[in-house]
Amino acid sequence: MDLDVVNMFVIAGGTLALPILAFVASFLLWPSALIKIYYWYWRRTLGMQVCYVYHEDYQFCYSFRGRPGHKPSILMLHGFSAHKDMWLSVVKFLPKNLHLVCVDMPGHEGTTRSSLDDLSIDGQVKRIHQFVECLKLNKKPFHLIGTSMGGHVAGVYAAYYPSDVCSLSLVCPAGLQYSTDNQFIQRLKELQDSAAIEKIPLIPSTPEEMSEMLQLCSYVRFKVPQQILQGLVDVRIPHNNFYRKLFLEIVSEKSRYSLHQNMDKIKVPTQIIWGKQDQVLDVSGADMLAKSIANCQVELLENCGHSVVMERPRKTAKLIVDFLASVHNTSNNKKLD
Repeated sequence: MDLDVVNMFVIAGGTLALPILAFVASFLLWPSALIKIYYWYWRRTLGMQVCYVYHEDYQFCYSFRGRPGHKPSILMLHGFSAHKDMWLSVVKFLPKNLHLVCVDMPGHEGTTRSSLDDLSIDGQVKRIHQFVECLKLNKKPFHLIGTSMGGHVAGVYAAYYPSDVCSLSLVCPAGLQYSTDNQFIQRLKELQDSAAIEKIPLIPSTPEEMSEMLQLCSYVRFKVPQQILQGLVDVRIPHNNFYRKLFLEIVSEKSRYSLHQNMDKIKVPTQIIWGKQDQVLDVSGADMLAKSIANCQVELLENCGHSVVMERPRKTAKLIVDFLASVHNTSNNKKLD
């Protein structure tokens, strides 16, 4: 999400000086409102509509384009501290005849945030299943996509509800147990040992921490002005307590390795997409999944970090479309045999 906003300012940089100053001034004064306008405009341009659906008193917010047809619907699950609009950069390059659904994960953006909610991976999987049932999305098996935390949830969902899903795309998913920890995971464990939860690298509270997070998650290095970094931080700070609670839940003993523990139960055709320069979740996880999932394709992207969806949206969209075509054509051929 934050990389999208950075891109917005890069585009604005091509205009005249006075509009730039007005643009930056507006962002500093009303960062949240300006970001909402930006995403509203992008959704409108791409034909994505925002809707709400309820399971009892629990509200799900989602955006969609198209209607269910002969091709599988696509449900997209975003990562930690992001929201449904992070997928817009990929949606831009997906065919308009596909039925797309992007949902805000539990507690994020327009979906209910409750202190009573179970934010564990299992809890989030159950919530997403409630959402699927509300939309009757599983009337016909759908294609499920998830990135990072969303990939963790998507993989476990495919294991728990195999009849709902016809195929699966996992983009640098969390939830795997590595034999050795990368630098990021080592740092997290040190923070946990010292109980310094205020310093989680993925939850910035200062412009400097925001800059560090952008560098951690992206292979491309952005030079973002201090004022814009401050605006990005101001938007996130009201949600940071929730993000900390969620983060501690998904890295707890109950949830941390849920995908690893369930990956051998995934029976649908699966696609793994991973940035080779991912500093958050090591790319060796792709091989781990490929060895445990029978029908699995792996795509490793050069010069790409953890934010695959934002760094390589066109390539990601193409890989998904090509994968769907291969799975769909194979299914059709089997029916004809």
